[in-house]
Parts: sequence; structure tokens; C-alpha cells
Amino acid sequence: MATSTPPPVSRPQSSGLRYNVSKFAEPLVLLAPSGLWLLLLLVAPTVLILELSLIPGFRLGQLAGGYGLGNYLQIFQAIYLPVIGRSLFFAFGAMCSSLILGFPVAYWIAVMAPARWRNLLLVAFVLPLWTSSLLRAYAWIAILRPSGVLNLLLGAIGLPGQDLLNRPPAVLIGMTYSFLPYMVLILYASLEKLDKRLLEASADLGATPQQTFWKVTVPQTMPGIAAACLLVFISSLGDFVVPELLGGAASMTVSRLIYNQFLGATLNWGFGSSLSMILILGVSVAIALLIKYGDRDGATLT
Repeated sequence: MATSTPPPVSRPQSSGLRYNVSKFAEPLVLLAPSGLWLLLLLVAPTVLILELSLIPGFRLGQLAGGYGLGNYLQIFQAIYLPVIGRSLFFAFGAMCSSLILGFPVAYWIAVMAPARWRNLLLVAFVLPLWTSSLLRAYAWIAILRPSGVLNLLLGAIGLPGQDLLNRPPAVLIGMTYSFLPYMVLILYASLEKLDKRLLEASADLGATPQQTFWKVTVPQTMPGIAAACLLVFISSLGDFVVPELLGGAASMTVSRLIYNQFLGATLNWGFGSSLSMILILGVSVAIALLIKYGDRDGATLT
């Protein structure tokens, strides 16, 4: 006897529609709180700053005129170029000094220190981050001022005192101290994945420690070095507290200049907005380059 094949059960169209809606609705519901937060506190203010930057000479309490690039052209005036150059100098100097001081520390903790002490050593090294950057800056004022701790120690051992406060060296010292823990943490995360078998093979093949460092260790940790340097550079470029307290009036930076435009005597919000957009654009380009050219496997940078 021939058996008839039952007809296929067709899925109701409404059921498939509900499935597709729920497939996209669930992620949206989960992302809605953070997305709304970013929209209100990041995207919307950035768009507002962009609009103000395109209104030449816009000041609080005055009627806005037409749009133009006058605020951006004002950045290239001779009076402002030294401020931008000084900010880049401080950021680059803090990045280099943090790398020079932080790499040996991160290498020792990740490779040479006993495994049971590594977490404790990391916590001890980042303890300064548990205090306010303002308190740390005031602590350096007490150390670097003419009658401070540093000159007392130098006088005790017969060396002349140093006048560092309200000078560029004080700014570099304060920035390096502030951002050194970030450098160490990122370098440690990269050095912890270092393939020690390659170090042993390099030594067995007769390479000197210097050759092993430059040809084995550095290439493997280059993505971590690039990420750490980028983070310190960006943070130093936008730092306000340390240059203001340790550098004085002679160490004007872009952050202080932006502050003067919004809250100072000039109240030139248009020019301050253009400076802010230049900083935002520079940071965005640097992050985009790192994401594009950084090897996520931690081998090298293409």
C-alpha cells in the first residue's frame, strides 16, 4: 500500500517576522543605556563644539554670525604656534621618559620577578593612581620648590640646589610621574606574552643580550609599546593640572589656552571650540592608525 507523504508544514510568516525583530531588538535593548549615555555626553557635545568652531569670533552673549573657517585660521597665528609646539614637546617628552623608565620595570615584573609576587608588584606600582592627580601635583610642588625636599637632600650631600618649579623640567617630571603607571601596565600585558623560548634560542645561537633585546624582545612587544606610547602621548597632550601647577604662566599649553577661551577673560568660545576640535581630530587619527596598523596577535606592526 502506498503511503502519502504529508505536506510540509509551512512556518507562519508572522512567526518569522517576530524572530527577526527579536534578533535585532535584544542587542539594541542591551546597548541602549550606554548608547544613550554616549549620545548625550559625547556625541551631542562634540557636534555642538564643531558648530561653534565654524562661527568666526563667536562669544558668549553675542549673536552668532555666519559660518566660516576663521577660528581654524587663527590657530596658525604666530602667538599660538609656540603654545602648540610646547604642548607637543611636553607630550613627546613625557612619552619618551615614561617608556625609558617603564620598560625595564615592566620587563622585570613580567619576566624576572617570581610569579607569586607579580600581581602584588603591579598593585604596588599603580598605587599612586588611587590618589587625585591634583594631590600628586601639589606633592611635587612640595618636592621641587626652592625650599622643598629635593633641595634639602641636595644640600645635605653638598650639591647645589636646583630651581625647577615653574619651569619645563618640572612639567616633564610631573607628567612622567602621572602617566608612568599606565605605560608599565600596558607594557607588562605585552611582555607577559613574550615567548621565552625565542630568548633561549637566541642565547644558544650566540646572540648577545643587546642583540636579543633589539631583534627578539622589541619586535614581539612592538604593538604594546605603540599602544602604551600612544596612550601616554594623548593623555599628556590634554593634561591641564600638571602644566598649570608645576609649569606656571611660562608653560602655557593648548589645554590652558582652551580653558582661557571658555572660562577666562576673552570668552572666545569659537576659537576655543576650534582648538578642541583639533585635539579631538588628532587623537582620533592616532587611534585609527593604531587600530589599522597594529597587529592584534602581538607580533609586529605592519
